[in-house]
Amino acid sequence: MKLRITIAGPKVHNVGYRYFLMSRAMSFRIRRFEAHNIEGNGEEEVLALVDGSEQEIEAFKALVEARRPERAEVSRVLVEDYDGEVMRVGEYAQFCTTVQMNKAIPLLLDMKDDLRSLVDGQSEMVKEVRGLREDMAVKNDTEWQARMEKDIRIIKSKLGIR
Repeated sequence: MKLRITIAGPKVHNVGYRYFLMSRAMSFRIRRFEAHNIEGNGEEEVLALVDGSEQEIEAFKALVEARRPERAEVSRVLVEDYDGEVMRVGEYAQFCTTVQMNKAIPLLLDMKDDLRSLVDGQSEMVKEVRGLREDMAVKNDTEWQARMEKDIRIIKSKLGIR
């Protein structure tokens, strides 16, 4: 049995819907599955294709109609018969990994640049702190000298020395 399931709503992309569906398909031992984010009729849509025994597909269909990822906002689920090819679930999992890596690589490169900027900024901050330490050391020596001179004046006055 093969089905084409379209899940539509204001928020069905970037909520983990494809992974949610894939893990459920795998838990039902469905061997052929794929899902894709598509745009349609002003709403976000997830298109899922499944191929398996009638019992597996009916259980999967019932789950899809009843459950969804926590952050998803679904307005409708459309289930239709399908007669085209459906990927093996393992191939689809590899496809998903590639898609996610394509999303992650630019983000990781941006993070690398941000970290480099932070390290450069940290080096500058360390230089400033060292400079402040030197300034404080000179200030402390000056204060210490002033206190010593005051103490010497007090001692001299007590001894009657000018």
